[in-house]
Amino acid sequence: MTGSEAEPRIPPNAKIAFLAADTEKAIAAQTELALRYNAVDPDEADVIVALGGDGFMLETLHRTFARPVPIYGMNCGTVGFLMNEFNGDDLPARLAQAEEVRLHPLRMVSLTRSGGRAEALAINEVALFRESRQAAKIRIRIDGVVRLEELVCDGVLVATPAGSTAYNLSAHGPILPLGTPLLTLTPISAFRPRRWRGALLPHRAEVCFDVLEHDKRPVSATADFTEIRDVVQVTVREDRESSLRLLFDAEHNLEERILKEQFIP
Repeated sequence: MTGSEAEPRIPPNAKIAFLAADTEKAIAAQTELALRYNAVDPDEADVIVALGGDGFMLETLHRTFARPVPIYGMNCGTVGFLMNEFNGDDLPARLAQAEEVRLHPLRMVSLTRSGGRAEALAINEVALFRESRQAAKIRIRIDGVVRLEELVCDGVLVATPAGSTAYNLSAHGPILPLGTPLLTLTPISAFRPRRWRGALLPHRAEVCFDVLEHDKRPVSATADFTEIRDVVQVTVREDRESSLRLLFDAEHNLEERILKEQFIP
């Protein structure tokens, strides 16, 4: 996923839709703001305000793949890395002054033991996980070239710059500043090779995971919220034809948040 700032294009009279996470705080905020700003249906909106936490922001982004309307998040949850500070005052002015970031998701194509094929889009990461008590064995190919013949592990993931601060960071992967034309390939509890810490890849690289001994060592694959069980092969690449639009307050934009995250002890 890559991102770049663009000139704000949200007019002061923009039609606003409000979506809320299933929490008391978010629903109360939605009720208040919808009345104050004459809310419209999301299908008619010029901009969507998402009220919740990072998980709800990801849900909202997935809802807009077919119609990439700008999304401005306000934190009514816990982490809120992708959200702006909650403040219901002067919202049209905040939207007009917000900075826009465009993101490209990852496209996962998976093949299963039963011969099935499934595709899904991921904003944060595509991850493979062992399904049983036995470690997974995975071959890794980059642009058709075998780069790691056998990774014995709990799993492995490919993360975008925006997703590099999520599960990737918990798996000790590197943080990628937004706009970096890279993806991070990060092992999850690697057993062999024990010292392999992963790799940084060009954002246009195609990553292919071949699951070895898949009958004995079953593996599942997830693209954000979509899980496919018993995969035998998973291919991941950036989908340049899909684009998402996020809005951030100028004084606390996503690029600054990612930079700060790298200096938290």
